[in-house]
Amino acid sequence: MDEVQRPKEERSLGELLKDLTQEITTLVRQEAKLAKAEMSEKASRIGKDLAFLAAGGAVAYAGLLALIAALIIMLANMGLGWGGAALLVGLVVTGLGGFLVMKGLNALKQEDLVPRQTIESLKEDKHGAQSLRDRAARPS
Repeated sequence: MDEVQRPKEERSLGELLKDLTQEITTLVRQEAKLAKAEMSEKASRIGKDLAFLAAGGAVAYAGLLALIAALIIMLANMGLGWGGAALLVGLVVTGLGGFLVMKGLNALKQEDLVPRQTIESLKEDKHGAQSLRDRAARPS
């Protein structure tokens, strides 16, 4: 025979605690799903940022090699000598490369990986669960 659910005012403490446990379990599962979705979104954004860094670096590298060769030839033709021209251009290119690497690292460091929405939601859930527990513990 199906058990008829009594109004909350008439339910026993055991029934209320059972309901509270089920609701908290459901809430924890929902929060876990939210955290997973939030972290997945952040990981996706970081992946795109890294892909742009890699693609941009590869294209820039190809162009840079052509420019470096042209600059070395130009400086050598101006009388600097092949060794001096290669050294000067190498130092400039190395400095520029270091600057670009630092810029990319700084951009990645600014990405917030903490699931802020989930943390706030868990705090709200904690307060709600405490309120339910307090109500359930009061004598009828």
